[in-house]
Amino acid sequence: MSQPLRDRLRALPSFVEPLPQFDPSVAPAEPLELFADWLDDALATSAAAPHVFTLATSDSAGAVSARVIRLKNIESGELHFAGSRNSRKGNDLADNPRATMTFYWPTRSRQVWFTGPVRELSAEASAADWAERPSRRGPADAAWQLWALRPVEALFFQAAADGRDVKLRYPRS
Repeated sequence: MSQPLRDRLRALPSFVEPLPQFDPSVAPAEPLELFADWLDDALATSAAAPHVFTLATSDSAGAVSARVIRLKNIESGELHFAGSRNSRKGNDLADNPRATMTFYWPTRSRQVWFTGPVRELSAEASAADWAERPSRRGPADAAWQLWALRPVEALFFQAAADGRDVKLRYPRS
């Protein structure tokens, strides 16, 4: 890497202040409850696209890929997302139905990740999701799939200006 680029990158601010405070000792017992609170905070503070996350998957050989997609719903302890079964994401999940979701809200200097098994939701739920898409064109896409990730591990990260970042891990059950 060239020194001028390195210097420019190192000079960029890491955080937008003021940063929210986070005390893990008063966090709820369930990670999705804390996530809902943080998502509400992101919405209330006008964070850009707070429902968008990075989904990381891997194929049966362990080749990892990631893409940015939208959270569709949280229901019955699962986080819902959708896409084509014919995509790399769909192929990866067919081969290895596990994934990690990473949410990042730079204006709050917060991130959350969930990892766990993924299952396909019903054809009816997938068709309903397709029908709700603002960009849908024509009849339902038969390859459109709604998936649900059930978190078995979660990590909440709150940056701190003094470098004493706060992390809360909800362990595997």
